[in-house]
Amino acid sequence: QVQLVESGGGLVQAGGSLRLSCAASGLAFSNYAMGWFRQAPGKEREFVAGISWRYTSTYWADAVKGRFTISRDNAKNTVYLQMNSLKPEDTAVYYCAARLHASVLLITWDAMDYWGKGTLVTVSS
Repeated sequence: QVQLVESGGGLVQAGGSLRLSCAASGLAFSNYAMGWFRQAPGKEREFVAGISWRYTSTYWADAVKGRFTISRDNAKNTVYLQMNSLKPEDTAVYYCAARLHASVLLITWDAMDYWGKGTLVTVSS
């Protein structure tokens, strides 16, 4: 049974930092591209950042470019999202997701194979 479990969310002031983790089990982690998505209240789920399965290419949404970094540790079956310079508009539930053998450009919300249940990030002004 595949499980993706996010952690690291919480309440932080604007300008602060958080590091999200997503621990995967039940799948050959190194064969999966991993993505972070978020959904704010009343809004659609949107792509945040992605990392490919083979060459660890990375890609970010314009809204977070230069502030967020995605990385993975295949030995620990974990993907991370380092979030710096947080803004109130970053407030959302953050989800990690996995897609088999995908490049970063194929990490889209409607094409992922597995999803975590999310972790809430709240940025106060």
